[in-house]
Amino acid sequence: MNKKILNSLNVGNSIRFMQDMDYECVDLTVTSPPYDNLRNYNGYKFEFEKMADQLFRITKKGGVVVWVVGDKINGGRSLTSFKQALYFQSIGFSMHDVMIYAKKNTPFMRSNAYTNGYEYMFVLSKGKPKTFNPIKEPTVRNGKEMLVSNKGADAKNNKVLKELKKEKTKSNIWYYAVGLGGTTKDKIAFEHPAVFPEKLAQDHILSWSNENDIVFDPMCGSGTTCKMALFNNRKFIGVDISKEYIKIAETRVGQAAGLFCER
Repeated sequence: MNKKILNSLNVGNSIRFMQDMDYECVDLTVTSPPYDNLRNYNGYKFEFEKMADQLFRITKKGGVVVWVVGDKINGGRSLTSFKQALYFQSIGFSMHDVMIYAKKNTPFMRSNAYTNGYEYMFVLSKGKPKTFNPIKEPTVRNGKEMLVSNKGADAKNNKVLKELKKEKTKSNIWYYAVGLGGTTKDKIAFEHPAVFPEKLAQDHILSWSNENDIVFDPMCGSGTTCKMALFNNRKFIGVDISKEYIKIAETRVGQAAGLFCER
């Protein structure tokens, strides 16, 4: 890996940028594509299949790509997300998990269907993931209880004394507030048309990578993935074709670096 691109934000075409990167050099990618033309990204578009091919090439064996994506819903679902998922599988990625990013306070109402409040988070791995640091949450009950065990054909509830743990691994549905204060406190981030929550990026970074691993975002936009990689002692590489968005990312990451140095 060229050390010059570590901890850097780069203006450029991400597909060409990845073509110049070393083979199997990235531990984790966390990104979200501009799907279904739902937002105006200064007129920029991306070539999905070429993007996916290059992501497979640069991802280490055991590495993970987290692909946050949804579908256009006006008039019905486009199924863009599923089409992309199937292509990722066809080039060699394993669909390690299909997770849900649930929005606690989505404002978008639909007249003839239920309000859409989620996006997919496809967790794609190159072989078996080499890292999994599960995020835990408290259990409702803990301590020793008589619990049902090995219910047989006679349908009798045979109970044994077992101990309930104080915490458990979170489910694969993750809930986040969106908007200022939820997504981020950085007002400048909202100069980008689509920002995902800092906590979302951080939770994936903590789950699928370790300190000093390389975290990549080929469509880094306002720099959320890179900022949270820095906060959590990972190396980062961000790329975006928009100079305006890279300036936003530089501001956010620069502010984070200042806070990080003060710790």
